[in-house]
Amino acid sequence: MDFLAGCMGGAAGVLVGHPFDTVKVRLQVQSIDKPLYRGTIHCFQSIIRQESVLGLYKGIGSPMMGLTFINAIVFGVQGNTMRWLAEDTPMHQFLAGAAAGAIQCVICCPMELAKTRMQMQGTGEKKSSTRKLYKNSLDCLARIYQREGLRGVNRGMVTTLIRETPGFGVYFLAYDLLTRSLGCEPEDPYMIPKLLFAGGMSGIASWLSTYPVDVIKSRLQADGVGGKYQYSGIMDCTRKSIEREGLRVFTRGLTSTLLRAFPVNAATFATVTLFLMYMRPDEGPKDCETAPAHHAALQQQTQPSSL
Repeated sequence: MDFLAGCMGGAAGVLVGHPFDTVKVRLQVQSIDKPLYRGTIHCFQSIIRQESVLGLYKGIGSPMMGLTFINAIVFGVQGNTMRWLAEDTPMHQFLAGAAAGAIQCVICCPMELAKTRMQMQGTGEKKSSTRKLYKNSLDCLARIYQREGLRGVNRGMVTTLIRETPGFGVYFLAYDLLTRSLGCEPEDPYMIPKLLFAGGMSGIASWLSTYPVDVIKSRLQADGVGGKYQYSGIMDCTRKSIEREGLRVFTRGLTSTLLRAFPVNAATFATVTLFLMYMRPDEGPKDCETAPAHHAALQQQTQPSSL
């Protein structure tokens, strides 16, 4: 039941947040010499005008496909780690989240590679254009594997690991601290808004903590589109990016990301909560302060499959 609720919540988060993610990726990897977009709003407008509204949902098949596997890994690892640590404390929440984030990279990295390549496909082209390098996310991964082998499919794995490990740790830690400080007594009429607020703000906190790494990851995974490679590795990508664009490069697409982070996590949490309340009418939410075991379980249920 919890697994199904998590999957539904994650799917809701993907549907709400994918357009913002597409804009983020386009802004992160666009050329500094010939930029196509002036900012977040202009990027939204350009994609809709040139590629239709569906252009904002390019690559959505990849995160949807990986949703079930990522949720299974995150829930399983986080839950088992919390049981092994025995005590529900903020530090243990961070450690359990970090462990879950690290292990789910096995699925997350290829999924995001396909998503990024699909999002970059047809950049700046009119929607009437029929030229497509990849038919869908699976076709994208298959073609990458044919050209570059297993190493190509796992391109950006190190940066994904560096991002996801502390990212999930910060998410679980922030969510734990916020829900504890806000309180969520069962008779409180504002309990759901408080939990939604905690989830949304936790998503923002996790992105702020790892965003520079995400920029490098996106650039490495988008590198090679069209057959031309610019970077030999993480350090080369970081050095060249700073040399050409300065430290400001690490804030590219940040506005779109933060605009996406809150509604994605709020939508995920709302979907999970409503689903569980409907399926378990006799099991209302318990007090977060007085029931740490339930608090830990509820937290597992409401984590998004992707930050």
